[in-house]
Amino acid sequence: MEHVHILLKPASGACDLRCRYCFYRDEMEHRRQGVCGCMSEATLERVIRAALAESERACTIAFQGGEPTLVGLDFYKKAVALEDRYARPGVTVHNAIQTNGWGLDAAWADFFRDHHFLVGISLDGTADTHDHNRRDAAGQGTFARVWRTIELFKARGVEYNILTVVNRQTARQAQRIYSFYQRSGLSYLQFIPCLDPLGQPPGRQPYSLTAKAYGQFLNTLFDLWYRDVQAGKAVSILQFETYVEMLLGYPPSACGMGGVCGCQHVVEADGSVYPCDFYVLDEYCLGNLNQMDLRQINQKREEIGFVRQSRQVDPACRRCPWYGLCRGGCRRHRPVRPDGSLGRSIFCEGYQMFFAHAIGRLKELAVLAADRGGL
Repeated sequence: MEHVHILLKPASGACDLRCRYCFYRDEMEHRRQGVCGCMSEATLERVIRAALAESERACTIAFQGGEPTLVGLDFYKKAVALEDRYARPGVTVHNAIQTNGWGLDAAWADFFRDHHFLVGISLDGTADTHDHNRRDAAGQGTFARVWRTIELFKARGVEYNILTVVNRQTARQAQRIYSFYQRSGLSYLQFIPCLDPLGQPPGRQPYSLTAKAYGQFLNTLFDLWYRDVQAGKAVSILQFETYVEMLLGYPPSACGMGGVCGCQHVVEADGSVYPCDFYVLDEYCLGNLNQMDLRQINQKREEIGFVRQSRQVDPACRRCPWYGLCRGGCRRHRPVRPDGSLGRSIFCEGYQMFFAHAIGRLKELAVLAADRGGL
């Protein structure tokens, strides 16, 4: 494979926070075995060796959880040493990590900087919106401590971005959150719609995001972002930039925006592999890298039809004027019908609101980007 993507969960679903909307805790509750413990060095070595054996040009290893830093800094020092050992000439290895930012210090920051890790930090806006759902084990808010980590990263020169979950609370505060991020010098932002628990009707949880609320959030956020693009001081918002790129004919780089699932390898702490972070469930297990290689894993992916099922499109979507940009949305947002087919995204109404609101300006920005060679 030209570019191999590995999402590694070295601490499985273990976490030092108790976020109310955690989709991975929900997944663990639907598996025969929930938390798989911490990844052994032997399994780590097998995973990295298997990934790099199939990489022709590049390999991205993203560490996630749970909270992936719970395995300790020495685990990551071992990981980069193994990458150096097994990477073939001409293959570039990219490392990334998604963290809650709770237990990190200067040693972590210096390691991330020195080894060029791209660090994603989970931050749900201002102190009140963040602390509403992102609590520690004692039920206390976590904003202040996470903010100290962000300040540390700034001081130490760590490359980082902010991942914000759009939930019932944050969706109401788009303007306030965007303004806070901009004032604070947070320049690289991702906004991810909140997931409801598996098997439950959407919109019933205290943190649930409705389609209409999501559409209103996107419209407000886009207006603010577009204003600042025009003024030459915009921050980077991955979703909006990806739509501009798509209008220019480029494939979407953000997972969930292509309409068809990609070839992801989500590796649990015991070496078991799954096709997507939203489907780390027993029925989707593709095998284990302690006994198999990636070619065998990908053969199993074909056998269960995971990617093939994601290609199904609701007939109404094909008639929609926004289908070329929406493409049906992320598979996890598309309910499975009784016959096994996938329905329309639960956020369909929100996307229709957004594209009707923003399409003219998105096209304008695409023309601008083509002329300038970028936004």
